[in-house]
Amino acid sequence: MTTTQNPGTAPAPRAGRKEWIGLAVLVLPCLLISMDMSVLLFGLPFISASLKPSATQQLWIMDAYGFALAGLLITMGAVGDRIGRRRLLLIGATAFGAASVVAAYSGSAEVLIGTRALLGVAGATLMPSTMALIRNMFHDPKQRQTAISLWTGGLIGGVTLGPIVGGALLNHFWWGSVFLINLPAMALLLILGPLLLPEYKAPADGRRFDVLGSVLSMAAVFPAVYGIKQLAVDGFSATAAGSLAFGIALAVAFVLRQHTAKNPLIDMELFRKPAFRAPMLVNLCGNFVLMGFSLFNTQYLQSVAGMRPFTAALWSMAAMPFVSVGMGVTGALTTKVRPGRIIGVAFLVSSAGALVLTLAHPGNPIVVLLIGAGIAAGGVVAAQSIVGNMVMAAAPAERAGSASALNETGAELGSSLGMALLGSVGAAIYHHKMQTVGASGAPDAAVRAGHETIGGADALAAQFPGPATHALLTTARDAYASGLHTAAGVGAVVLFLTALFAFRALRNEPVLPAAPKKEKGTKSKDAMPAEISPDYAAQAV
Repeated sequence: MTTTQNPGTAPAPRAGRKEWIGLAVLVLPCLLISMDMSVLLFGLPFISASLKPSATQQLWIMDAYGFALAGLLITMGAVGDRIGRRRLLLIGATAFGAASVVAAYSGSAEVLIGTRALLGVAGATLMPSTMALIRNMFHDPKQRQTAISLWTGGLIGGVTLGPIVGGALLNHFWWGSVFLINLPAMALLLILGPLLLPEYKAPADGRRFDVLGSVLSMAAVFPAVYGIKQLAVDGFSATAAGSLAFGIALAVAFVLRQHTAKNPLIDMELFRKPAFRAPMLVNLCGNFVLMGFSLFNTQYLQSVAGMRPFTAALWSMAAMPFVSVGMGVTGALTTKVRPGRIIGVAFLVSSAGALVLTLAHPGNPIVVLLIGAGIAAGGVVAAQSIVGNMVMAAAPAERAGSASALNETGAELGSSLGMALLGSVGAAIYHHKMQTVGASGAPDAAVRAGHETIGGADALAAQFPGPATHALLTTARDAYASGLHTAAGVGAVVLFLTALFAFRALRNEPVLPAAPKKEKGTKSKDAMPAEISPDYAAQAV
């Protein structure tokens, strides 16, 4: 929703030093939450050797965090609007730190999956409040766009920083150490948050909380995704199909509930606005591809190219120049070019990068993988740098928490589905190509582990060196590359279709307005933002 300044209306107040320092505090939990999405990418081989998870359990170790996060974001966005966004942020920081300790000392794959889910629950209390508080702190449209861009940069920075920090720790400590880095950051948030961040509660209207809608929003995610994962890895079964159908039925029930409830959890009218629903879908599709590729690329650097974790993490930084250029170009064009065109072109560029990934092969230079990954990531991130601002601008201020939660739910669900679906496709192809490969002289259990994952094949070759296990590892690397090629092809199609959707759905959306000029003699810091009523503003402490 673009605010129009009426004659005689004071311009929106501009944020000062305290707000910008407070933004740094808000970016901190985003950095950690996104790091926890990627910090285990280089730790999977170590976890495989220590906990010996199956291929499906490996995917759940990666995915349980994101799915729990996605399933609870809508609920926690509404809770934050009711009990206070800053209060929910601090509760989440405490829970996130405690869950990190439990995850660090998990003794089995099942326990690690469970604690990753607990981290997701804690993360869901943090995420909605961060962007919603930006709406309370930055009323000037141009400043808000800058703040949301920095917030997005924190998310992307966490995804990038996670493997590097994780790789450095894995070179010197056990895999559980990657979770303990959350503790000092959460402690800092608990200290600085009350000093720098405003509190906000939505105006009390006496409406009851939509408990049934909250339960349905959480319950719909897991059975649907479980069914998809089982169908992709193990083929058709009545259990997998039934689980998928049950999840879809719950999702339909949730939508119907939101249309018919007197006090719905989310405002369904928001979805009537192209400027709200289209960016959300774009965000979901972008994260679907971006996180799916990240899972493949980081394991490729270790298990196919044979790099140590920290070395592989440093090589993965090759994508950052592409990301920086993409965000810089987008920032320069936002006030000159319609957002639909920017997003559409960015996704077309990413689609080309995905096609480059299909050329990655154990016999080709590693630079092929890095260039393809960089182009794909640069285009997606360039588009995402303006998506968040479009969503927040389209929502009324008093629904900022719910709108932020919806946007982040789409992003997290996209990330998790990318890991689950693209990861499952790759796992299915790998398993199919490896199921008849043997290694004479090696224990059957170890050979079966090599059939399950490339990490298992690596461990087999290291424990029982010889021509047979070397041949198995060579085949495993070729099989993994085939899985990457298929996933990259699927991703290219998704990105191309998303580009076409953005061109069409956002074709009438205007360019972002430039920051309003302050009138002479006006002290903008004391002015009331035009889109916020006095009653609403009184709630923002």
